[in-house]
Amino acid sequence: MDSARELGRGLGRMGLTLIYGGASIGMMGQTASGVHEEGGRVVGVLPEFFRKKEIEYLDADELIVTPDMRSRRAIMEENADAFIALPGGIGTLEEITEILSMRQLKLMSKPLILVNIDGFFDNFLVLINDMIQRKFVKPEILTTLILVADTQAALDYLASHYIILSQRTG
Repeated sequence: MDSARELGRGLGRMGLTLIYGGASIGMMGQTASGVHEEGGRVVGVLPEFFRKKEIEYLDADELIVTPDMRSRRAIMEENADAFIALPGGIGTLEEITEILSMRQLKLMSKPLILVNIDGFFDNFLVLINDMIQRKFVKPEILTTLILVADTQAALDYLASHYIILSQRTG
């Protein structure tokens, strides 16, 4: 949770807009709160059923409600310039693999940054390497993701690969 909030604060300090899954709980909620702590902008994209669970981030600067998870991902994919994945559950895994698939098919070139806190993504990489070894996946798939150890490294990657105009003055 601390890493999620730290990531959000860093994005906010950089003047970046967070486009994310729209929840107020868990890693997503901590990231959004961190962005707002530093005066950044938050766009939440959430499926209608999240509203029924009353877990939407009501402080979002913009909240886009979609009919389902598929349209939610499509909106996030279309509007984001880069993707950062913190440790998470099945939904996170689904989003990571969809982006990797789109990158492999050359339908997208946006970076995918995996924040490997405490080696969280190590086993995922073992699986990908096994798929490569068994010839289900081309080795180039490994070049389509950026693995970093912590949130600061993810922020450093963004800062070194994008022109970032801070919204702050003075």
